[in-house]
Amino acid sequence: MTLTVGIKGDFTPQEVSEVIRAALEQNERVAKYKIKKYSDICENLEKKYEMDSDTFMEKFDSGELGDDDDFFDWYAAKRGLDIWSKKLKIISTINI
Repeated sequence: MTLTVGIKGDFTPQEVSEVIRAALEQNERVAKYKIKKYSDICENLEKKYEMDSDTFMEKFDSGELGDDDDFFDWYAAKRGLDIWSKKLKIISTINI
């Protein structure tokens, strides 16, 4: 897939490419940090409750689990992990 970038202003394509590349690199670092953070939370809760995160999500979504604060933290961490993993996957496919 090809993506076209419109440049409003008096900037060279090289300048714009450098800014976009730097922004992607920064976003990649943020994504890796977030993935590590959310992975650690999920792993700790997986050990505590002896259940993997995918199974947890199925049970949580179906209402099989209670309203324990850990479950809401786990849900948020798993959703964050999934979102940031997808962002990192997208970023890693971009070539400028």
